[in-house]
Amino acid sequence: MNDDAAPTPPILVVEHVTRSFGGVRAVNDCSLEVPQGGITGLIGPNGAGKTTLFNTITGFLKPDSGHIFFQGERIDGLPPHSVFHKGLVRTFQIPRELKSMTVLENLMLVPPGQLGEKLWGTWFTPWNVAKQEEVNLAKAVDVLKFVDLIHLRDEYAGNLSGGQKKLLELARTLMTSPKMLLLDEPAAGVNRTLMRRLADDIRRVREELGVTVLLIEHDMDLVTLLCDTLIVMSEGSKLAEGPPEVIKSDERVLEAYLGGQYTRA
Repeated sequence: MNDDAAPTPPILVVEHVTRSFGGVRAVNDCSLEVPQGGITGLIGPNGAGKTTLFNTITGFLKPDSGHIFFQGERIDGLPPHSVFHKGLVRTFQIPRELKSMTVLENLMLVPPGQLGEKLWGTWFTPWNVAKQEEVNLAKAVDVLKFVDLIHLRDEYAGNLSGGQKKLLELARTLMTSPKMLLLDEPAAGVNRTLMRRLADDIRRVREELGVTVLLIEHDMDLVTLLCDTLIVMSEGSKLAEGPPEVIKSDERVLEAYLGGQYTRA
């Protein structure tokens, strides 16, 4: 009898995806897989197609061709809210906090299916509304403790620093109990102290909550520290894949970053 366990299938599969804008192919026949339960970095020069690929995976853009599978289910072409409800949640390069609401209120708005949003719920079943709000409040407090923002729960989100807003963005995603997080440049504009805090939180999201993470990041110190695997994109396609220490010395990667089209005037 063979005791070897079957390999865990990848949580996300991108197959031959292409997305063009006019005559420019931002994503060009791109194929990649993201293993379940890990932290994978998606890196590459500016203009390599990373954010366009994120937007296509999460339904903000429809692919011109190709297929995308999440947990074995095809999701290409689904609208963003449908992808979100499947547990595939993303952040953006620029945080989208609700500036005139408190940090806590920003989190309380996130959970889907809130009974208080429907008039009949507040009229006919106010006790259920109150019970659900109590549950959501407890979760929001736990999440704020997790990302070390609990001391700012009553602060207006618009008053937070850039790094704190990135932590708030992460906290908002955790209110959805995601299966996978797509983080778009989480360390951009963040000072080194808060970047270490953010890195610790991302690692804990994987280790303590079991959430798979795929992140776009230009800070090589951060991706080397955090990621199990790096996927390199260039000219809209996957160029290389491997552990950070291997990728950093790959001649094709060095050429993509430092030579070729990226150094021509």
